Amino acid sequence: MDPLSFPTPGAQKAFLTGRSKSLEYRITQLKNLLRFVRERQNEITEGLKKDLGRSEGGTPLYETLGLESEINLAVKYLKEWAAPRPVSKSMMTISDQVYIQPEPLGVVLVIGAWNYPWAVTIGPLIGAIAAGNAAVIKPSEVSSHTSKVMEDFLPLYLDKELYPVVTGGVTETQELLKQRFDHIFYTGNGTVAKIIMEAAAKHLTPTTLELGGKSPCYIDNNCDLAIACRRIAWGKYSNCGQTCIAPDYILCDPSMQDRVIEEIKKNIKDFYTEDPQKCLDYGRIINQRHFKRLMALLEGSTVAVGGENDESECYIGPTVLRDIKPDAKVMQEEIFGPLLPILTVSSADEAIKFINQREKPLALYIFTSDNKLIKRMIAETSSGGVVANDCLMHFSVSSLPFGGVGNSGMGHYHGKYGFDNLSHLRGCLIKQLKMEGVNKMRYPPHTADKLGWARFFILKHVDFGSLGRMVLLALMAVFVAVILQVTDYYTHVK
Repeated sequence: MDPLSFPTPGAQKAFLTGRSKSLEYRITQLKNLLRFVRERQNEITEGLKKDLGRSEGGTPLYETLGLESEINLAVKYLKEWAAPRPVSKSMMTISDQVYIQPEPLGVVLVIGAWNYPWAVTIGPLIGAIAAGNAAVIKPSEVSSHTSKVMEDFLPLYLDKELYPVVTGGVTETQELLKQRFDHIFYTGNGTVAKIIMEAAAKHLTPTTLELGGKSPCYIDNNCDLAIACRRIAWGKYSNCGQTCIAPDYILCDPSMQDRVIEEIKKNIKDFYTEDPQKCLDYGRIINQRHFKRLMALLEGSTVAVGGENDESECYIGPTVLRDIKPDAKVMQEEIFGPLLPILTVSSADEAIKFINQREKPLALYIFTSDNKLIKRMIAETSSGGVVANDCLMHFSVSSLPFGGVGNSGMGHYHGKYGFDNLSHLRGCLIKQLKMEGVNKMRYPPHTADKLGWARFFILKHVDFGSLGRMVLLALMAVFVAVILQVTDYYTHVK
C-alpha cells in the first residue's frame, strides 16, 4: 500500500490553510453534518440493517438522535467553549491578563467501531470539528455496509480535504498508523488499543481509547426487582448485547437468583415476543467469527433462559446463565453478546471485593433503594462511569464525560468534554512593559527582604469575581502605587 495514496498529507495541508480554525466555518461544517444525518436516514438505516440486523426504529434511538443532540449542543455553545477562559491570579499577576485559550491540535485520526458505527465514529468527529481540527475518519471494516455509506456520502456534506474517509481493513489501518497525527481517537478492544498506543508512541501522539470490559451489575435485596430486571434486560439485550457498556454479569444474593431469572425471562418475552428470532427489534451477531466466539463462552455454563442459536443467521437468543463461578469461561473476557451470567454473593461487601479484584470496567451498575449503599459503592470501587437504578443512560447525557479508566480506556468525550479533549488548552500570560518596580523583588541580588515580599505576592491568590470592574481597577491602581513606593524605599535604603 502506497502511503502517498492516503489523505493524511492532504488533511495536514488543508489544516495549515487555517480555514478549520474559523468558528463560522466549524459551525457550517457541523450544520452540514447534521443535514447529512437527517437527509441520509434511509441509507444509514439500510446499512445498519445489513450489518447488525438493526430495526428501522432502533437506528435513530441508538445512533442518530444522540448525534443530532451532540451537534446541536456544539453549535449552540461553540463560541463559549472556544472563548478565552479567565483564571484566578496571584498578587504577582494581578494587573496582567491570565487566561486559557483553547486551540486546535491539528489532524485527528478517528478509528471507529462496528457495534454502534455511527455513534462511536461520528461522535468523536463532532468534537474534532468543533475544536477546529482536521480529521481522518476510519470506519470499521467489520460493519462494511455502514462503512460504504460513510465513504460514499460524508464527502458530499463535509469538506473532503479536511475530513477525508479512509476505508479498508487491517492493512489500511496499519498504514494509517505509520502516518503522523496530532491525536488518535480509537473505539474498540484492548488488544488493538495496545497496537495503536505502540504506533502512537513513535510520534509521541496522544491517544483517546474508548474500550470496554466486564461491567458489573449489582442487585441489592432492597430494590424493586421487577423494574430493576426490566431495565437490566433492556441494557443487556439491546443491539444483541454488542454494547461496550452493557451489563456484563449480575451479582446478587443466592436467595434472589430464581426471581431475577424469572423477571428477566418475562421481560425478554415482553420486548422480543415468544420468538426473538422473528422479532424485528432483536438484532444479530455481527459475523460468524463472533458467533463462534460467543458459543464457545457457553461451554461449562448452565443455561437458565434462552440459548437458542442459528449459525446461518448469526442468531443467538437472549440468554441467562445461572450459578456461574468466577473461573467459568464466560467470566474470562468481555462477553459482547446476549449472554447474561448470574453470580451469587452474600453481601455488598463481597460484591465490592469481587469488583475490585478485577480490571476497572467501563461502567458499574447498582440497583438499590439505599442511597448510602450507592454512595458507598461509588466511593469504594472504580469504573469509567456509574449508573444507579438504570443501564446505559449515562451515555446519553452530554454534560457527563464518557470514557474509561485503566483497562477500560483513557480520555473522554461528549459535549464540552469532547471539545476540550481534542483541543490544546493553551495557558496565556499577557504582561506589559511597565511597572518594573514590582519586579525588583525577583531580580538578583536575592535578599531576605525581597524573599519576604515575594512569598506574600506569589502565595497570596485573589479572586475579584464578585467585585465590579471599576472597583477592581481602583484597587489595582492603589495597590500598584503602594508597591512602587515600597520597592523604591528598599532600593534607596539598600
